[in-house]
Amino acid sequence: MFKFWGDGSQEAKALVDAIRVRSTENFNWTFIFILAVVFYVYWTEIHKKDTEAVCAGLALYGVHWLYEIANAVIGKITGYPLWSVSNESTTFILLIGVCWELSMMFSLAGIISFKMLPHDRTKRYFSKDGKGGISCKLVGALEMALLFALFESFLAGTSNHSFIWVYKWWGVAPVFITTYVPFFLASNYVPDMAPKKRRAFLIAEWSLVAVLLAVLIPLGII
Repeated sequence: MFKFWGDGSQEAKALVDAIRVRSTENFNWTFIFILAVVFYVYWTEIHKKDTEAVCAGLALYGVHWLYEIANAVIGKITGYPLWSVSNESTTFILLIGVCWELSMMFSLAGIISFKMLPHDRTKRYFSKDGKGGISCKLVGALEMALLFALFESFLAGTSNHSFIWVYKWWGVAPVFITTYVPFFLASNYVPDMAPKKRRAFLIAEWSLVAVLLAVLIPLGII
């Protein structure tokens, strides 16, 4: 059921070769329902004026898009991306490594992670006399990253190949360290930046995402 590493098999390569990016062949109405849920969550937070939660969501989601763009570029250059999603597992594939359902989940993951932190986000575990210890934000990021990495290993082992890992050196460990840890560090730390720095971070992050998508999609690179 769980798969911890890619196997480099011809089957995995064939599945990636068959991926139809942005094809509407499997499109259905769940696309609209999921979008409505995401809108509801964000507008609820905006209505409550919970700026920090919104920033947490946008911070992680922006990092997610940068990673997905990089993964698609890697696939274009080397022939195969680090991770892919199969046609059978989704209603719509946005880029070779991410489908609509997965992307919308990541749009909410930052808000979820942020809200799971202690009310006092200055709390430190294993501190002695108020000194040293580990930030609750770091611990929370590591816990969420581990959970997501393990769940991805389950997806990689599903019969419909929800996740496809081609390279033998890519699997749970590199996913945890290089992908999910940065995701949740962004959601847990960016909200507590000074307002100007936080705004600058989000503007720079999302401007880069927009420019890369606007340039690379028309060129047929991603």
